[in-house]
Amino acid sequence: MNKRFVIALPLAAVLAIPALAQDNSSSSNQNAQTPAATTQTSTDTATGKAPLAPPSREGFWGRINPFARKSYVKRQTEPIRDRINELDELTSANTKQIKDTDDRAQAGIKLASDKANEADQHAVDAGNKATQAQQTAQQVNTRVQTVETVVSNIDQYKAQNQTEIRFRPGQTMLSKAAKDALDQMANGVKGQRGYIFEVQGFSSGHGQTAIQNSQKMADSVVRYLVLEHEIPIYRIYLVGMGNAPTPDQDAKERHTIGGRVEISLLKNDLEQLASTNGTADQQQQPK
Repeated sequence: MNKRFVIALPLAAVLAIPALAQDNSSSSNQNAQTPAATTQTSTDTATGKAPLAPPSREGFWGRINPFARKSYVKRQTEPIRDRINELDELTSANTKQIKDTDDRAQAGIKLASDKANEADQHAVDAGNKATQAQQTAQQVNTRVQTVETVVSNIDQYKAQNQTEIRFRPGQTMLSKAAKDALDQMANGVKGQRGYIFEVQGFSSGHGQTAIQNSQKMADSVVRYLVLEHEIPIYRIYLVGMGNAPTPDQDAKERHTIGGRVEISLLKNDLEQLASTNGTADQQQQPK
């Protein structure tokens, strides 16, 4: 019994020495860290706190303690863990601020881009309207010039077509060939404006008798145009020339032999004016 006690006593002493050394090391470390923490006021770190100071004493076992307990390890690592948590919070806050700044920058860039696109669209619309206004002005100018030309020539009729109908002596009725010639001439003016028919009758003979005969032949032509083709009477100018001399191809005057009627279709620029107005109206209609 005494022998066992003697052996256990030195063993207990050996085991108590590391625990005592650990407690002394912890106390000394806390005492050493407290002055350093209170004396250092540097704010150069990310958290604004002073950096952790290394312990002034390393304990009985040096930097490695094979008999360290959980409480000792917890005391040694708790300041580091607190700093790590603070750094995580600071990193999260910085990340959030960076994201907010980036979002605001992107929103500003998008707003500026939208404004620029809107300004470009306004510029394009203004250019299109200016071009359209210029084209309209050119069309109006062209139309005014055309109207001025037409108005100045409204009373000037130009020969467009001419035919001649022959009659036998004493005859005033129209033949089949004469009607065909009149049909062809009248069909060409249906639905048109700005035209007149000039009908001149010529007859052989002398004096008033020749004039009356030429008048009757011309009347038959006018009657056919009015009744068969509904040519307005105010568009037909009739005159009986009798046996008035007419120039031939050799520019020599000759008298009529038998009877004949000359029909001339004359036109002015009124139809061109109507065509111009219709084209302008179609161009001004909204699409």
